[in-house]
Parts: sequence; structure tokens; C-alpha cells
Amino acid sequence: MTEIAFPLATSSWDEKEYAAIDRVVRSGFFSMGKEVAAFEKLFAEQLGAPYAIMSNSGSSANLLFVAALRYHSRHKLSPGDEVIVPAVSWSTTYAPLYQYGLRLKFVDIDLDTLNYDLDRLETAVTERTRAIMAVNLLGNPNDFDRIAAIIGERDIVLLEDNCESLGATFNGRQAGTFGLAGSYSAFFSHHISTMEGGVTVTHDEELFHIMLSLRAHGWTRNLPNPNRVTGVKGDDPFEEAFRFVLPGYNLRPLEMSGAIGIEQMAKLAMIVENRRRNAALFKQVMADFPQIRTQRETGESSWFGFSMILDPDCGLSRRELVSCFDRHGIEARPIVAGNFAKNEVVTRYMDHEIHGSLANAELADRNGLFIGNHHYPLEKPMEQLHLALTQAFGRNSTDV
Repeated sequence: MTEIAFPLATSSWDEKEYAAIDRVVRSGFFSMGKEVAAFEKLFAEQLGAPYAIMSNSGSSANLLFVAALRYHSRHKLSPGDEVIVPAVSWSTTYAPLYQYGLRLKFVDIDLDTLNYDLDRLETAVTERTRAIMAVNLLGNPNDFDRIAAIIGERDIVLLEDNCESLGATFNGRQAGTFGLAGSYSAFFSHHISTMEGGVTVTHDEELFHIMLSLRAHGWTRNLPNPNRVTGVKGDDPFEEAFRFVLPGYNLRPLEMSGAIGIEQMAKLAMIVENRRRNAALFKQVMADFPQIRTQRETGESSWFGFSMILDPDCGLSRRELVSCFDRHGIEARPIVAGNFAKNEVVTRYMDHEIHGSLANAELADRNGLFIGNHHYPLEKPMEQLHLALTQAFGRNSTDV
């Protein structure tokens, strides 16, 4: 078995994270409490967002803001409303929209940025459009100036799935904070890891209060008094603690996740800086292989990973490239979930339409992959990558 020289994901934990876990264990209190609250406060401050709510995953972070919009007084999304989505993303970008009866309109991506093809996005927006889901793919923020211009004065809600792009910025502002709500993931392979975990941020107090209720059973217990859901809470805490006002979930994170998150946020600047340095090394390597298209940065990417899309005429298939990477200990996977619109879950269950062609998404689906990025320097793995690509393209035929 080939030794892994260039893994997809590695842990950035050290003794501080394990000490945080031990602190929670010794406290004897494991459900959501003061550690989660402290993490939420820190996260909001570092991201420049008024409100942050932690949940048990990035997928739940998406579910929370979609669910909350069903009950919002100003930005309510109702069954049948049209939401524009990019054709390339992860399943839980789309699933909450379907689960709340919304109609998905798939729009093609730009092959360079891997985010929306903004010209196609502009033509996709109609009088039926009620929301745009902007997905910042693989660490790369969207051009939010252009998206704002496309929306203009229309009553369209901008939402952000920023699960892969913590630390990315556009015009100096954190990705995930441009929309009415934005989501982040703290899964193992992401910029920070709290084991499992997610965060939703918003600048809208009403949306925040709705999410606080939905996260835990739809009750009022976690709401401030007064609040934007029920107004003033009842005077009897015995009764108020078991008052249910919304059809909620249990998406609460554990105290361990909050405690770990506090330590991870202290490392975020270092993690993003090193990922950007590694991106510079990656660009140097890829300059020797023009037959492979790599992601073009918009704003400042936080470089979740490094994508590659093979030119269809380059003489090398993706299967062959993956096989070569396997021999060199370089882990690779498809670009997120590829062209998601062709999945059976979409064609069988989801109310949707496809705006024009998804040719770029399909090319990324057939010919694309990405490799990992990490919080530590990658000089040696990048040398291995260069060697693997050299051999894959037959520059040294004895090694192919």
C-alpha cells in the first residue's frame, strides 16, 4: 500500500484542544451551555457579524437559516418560491430548500472561479426569483459587488453557503457575511474542526431569534426577553421553559465542540495564512501544466483545497490522473459533488429547473478533482505533486 504523502485532510489540534475537552469532561456538563455561548460570541466578533448561532454541523447551519425564513415577517420564503442555486455544491446546500418546498433553479458555474457564471446568473433572475444561494466554493468567495448589482432594488434574499470558505474575504469583508445569513462548517476536513459543528451568522435580529428557537425544539427557553418571536416571555419560568412556538429540531452542539472551537478560532489566522502560502506553491507547480485549469481567486480565498480540471484534449483522463496520484500517495476526490443537478435525488424528488446549459458544471464533473490543503507548509508534498503530474503526462515515459 502506498504511503500517503499528500493527504486530503489532517488535524490542526494540539494539547490545547485536548485540554478543552478535558475541561468539559471534568465539568460534568456536556449539553449546549457556556462553552458554546463563548464560542458563538468569539466567532461573531472575529467574523464581524452581529449574531452567530452554533449548531451540530454545517449542514444544520444551512437548514437553520432556510427553516427560519419560513417564519420571518419580512423575508418569508413560502413553498413554490424560486431560489437560484449553483450547479456545483454539496447536497445540503440544496436539501433544506427542497424540504421547505422551494423551487430550485440551477445555474452553471464559471470554470475559473468555480462559483456562479455571473452572466448566466444575471439572465436567470426573473420576477419569480425570491432568493439567491451563493456558494463560496473551495475557499473562494463570490464577486459580491456583481451579485449586489444583479439583485439591485429587487426583493431578493441573498444567502451564503460558506461552509468551505471560513477566513475568505472580498473587499476586506468576511465571506459568509454578505447575505442575510451565511453558514460555516467545522467538520474535520474544514478550516477549523470541532469534531462536528457548524455556525450560522446573520445581521438580522429576528432571523437570529427564530433560529434560536428552531435549533432547540421550537421552544422559547433559549430566547431573550423580550424577543422578536413571541415579544415578551411569560413570568412563570416553570411554564415558559416548556412553551413551544415553532416546529423546531434538536440541532444543538455539544459543550465539547464549543470548547474546542474557542481554541481553533485562536489558530484561524495562522491556518488561513499558511493555506494561502501553500496556494502560492501550488500555483508555481501548476504553471508547468497549462493543460490543467486551476481555480482563479476572487478577493482573497482561504483555499480549502486545490482544484484541477483537465482539458478534454490533453490526452489524459481523470481516471488515469487519479491512478497516478494514488501511486504517489496523493489523495484526491471530485470537485465537491460535481454537477449536482444530474443526481437522482434531484431528478426524482426536487422541484427544479435548469437555466440553460450546465456545460461547465458537467466538465468539472467529468474532468475535475481536487487535492487537499493544510495548516502547515507543503513544500515536500508539492514536489511530489510536480513529480506525479510530470509522470502522468508522460514526460518521463519509463515512469508512467
